[in-house]
Amino acid sequence: MRKRFISERIAKKLSRAGVCSRRLAEKMILDRRICVDGVVIDTPATLVNEKSIIAVDGREIAEPERERLWRHHKARGILSTNSDPKGRPTIFEKLPEELPRVMLVGRLDFNSEGLILLTNNGELARKLELPETGWTRRYRVRVHGEIVMSKLEGLEEGITISGVHYGPMSVKLEKKQNSNSWLLVTLREGKNREVRRVLKYLGLQVNRLIRVSFGPFHLGKMQSGEVREISAKVIAEQINFDKRSSDRRR
Repeated sequence: MRKRFISERIAKKLSRAGVCSRRLAEKMILDRRICVDGVVIDTPATLVNEKSIIAVDGREIAEPERERLWRHHKARGILSTNSDPKGRPTIFEKLPEELPRVMLVGRLDFNSEGLILLTNNGELARKLELPETGWTRRYRVRVHGEIVMSKLEGLEEGITISGVHYGPMSVKLEKKQNSNSWLLVTLREGKNREVRRVLKYLGLQVNRLIRVSFGPFHLGKMQSGEVREISAKVIAEQINFDKRSSDRRR
């Protein structure tokens, strides 16, 4: 019986192989940096399969590895990006050299710290950040200012600030320290600087923000800068990464 080769779009293939995101793959195609079977392609609609020979900038890509996932304790004062024109330190400069090429899941801004997930699989990264995944993100936040519980409780209905709507947010008071207070903030979406902007709108100045969990994964007692791999068994149990159902949705 002849083996049947399943075709998929080139951008998805590159994402699964950990080469780049789908969006970046599309840009690279338009820049004529990608070849399939020796021919430069010019459309993201190009289909490839297991037999296709794909090269990026003249270098043939390897077959995708198994999906891998790591927890990382991002330190404060580090950018969640590949490079910075201002020369500020980036998360990729601080990762262990033995790690393969990885992508970030759940970015944190320069002055925030705590849990970030890393993966070698672009499709997995994409799935984990989809709103449909429904994962909660939990933060311990130290703020300066007067706490008005009725305002914090009102955030459970969501809030619109300067035309931008932020979804429901649970905010609990953990403890007070003189003029500072520690809050436990839980939300399901992850708009840029969402926690800081919402609390600032309520008159609270954030002076420390730590993500302590992302979905079923927790920061725990990891040290700043530490990286720990999540076992394949836990990935299967917690994420249920089903390629076939993912393909059917497309």
